[in-house]
Amino acid sequence: MKTYVIERNVEGIGNSSVADLQGVTKGSCGVLHEMGSADIQWVQSYFTGDKIYCIYKAKNKELIRKHAETLGVPADEINEVKSIVASSN
Repeated sequence: MKTYVIERNVEGIGNSSVADLQGVTKGSCGVLHEMGSADIQWVQSYFTGDKIYCIYKAKNKELIRKHAETLGVPADEINEVKSIVASSN
């Protein structure tokens, strides 16, 4: 599977409580379960002021779009990760 970064524009999301954010991610995982596909996996999400950045592993972008449409959230940008560089500390 390929790794993707998904950018979602959600106004004010960064002001949400941790409980609300956990609810969002729980809903996302529920949709993934309903899709019943081993070809898409959520890895992690980062919440900023008005954006969510999600890391997914998926067979293709179409699965990510289908997940977003089913969940009812935007997937404004879907970019395949080409390289990863980590801190050497």
